[in-house]
Amino acid sequence: MLLLLSKYRMKSVPVVDLGAGRIDNIITQSSVIHMLAECAGLQWFESWGTKKLSEVGLPTVTPNHIIKVYEDEPVLQAFKLMRKERIGGLPVMERGGSRAIGNISLQDAQFLLTAPEIYHDYRAITAKDFLTAVRSYLEKHEGAFPMSGDLITCNKDCTIKELIQLLDHEKIHRVYVADNDGNLEGLITLRDIISRLVHEPRGYFGDFFDGVLPMPPNSRV
Repeated sequence: MLLLLSKYRMKSVPVVDLGAGRIDNIITQSSVIHMLAECAGLQWFESWGTKKLSEVGLPTVTPNHIIKVYEDEPVLQAFKLMRKERIGGLPVMERGGSRAIGNISLQDAQFLLTAPEIYHDYRAITAKDFLTAVRSYLEKHEGAFPMSGDLITCNKDCTIKELIQLLDHEKIHRVYVADNDGNLEGLITLRDIISRLVHEPRGYFGDFFDGVLPMPPNSRV
């Protein structure tokens, strides 16, 4: 199950009762992270959780490989990139710098339809102005929507335990690694953390997923 949620890039896995022919439950990446957070205090988790990110090979996505948009680009470019790259969110960067000013996720597309100051000019509004408009709209409709646009970060000295607790508390799917000045140093997703818990023996699934799921880059399985 952990392999499917990490290496094979599935965000959820159904638990099927074959005898009854029904789906009993669905296990998501977020539920695995929540389960890990609940393991705080257990010896195996504390031993692993006190390791710093670099000790377990995180972040795997370096600044040059983070998919992003710049503050002066049309916000529609952000949603086009998310669709093309099949990702759930990306940072909005300062033009000419490496500091992020906010985050845009797929769920933010709702504001193209619900926020008047946005949908009246949705083709031309920039990513920076979109973030400003969304924050203003949320302040006026407090409680109606979860907060959006905030960039959740950690530093490279963060431990695995601290990162898992942050992801679970904020109910998010990605955390950006940044220095004290806000310059991005990497990206960590739920999948990255789950992948550190499981190893796939060579040929474990055989050719079961051939032509069904895209194989990860450089895979030798």
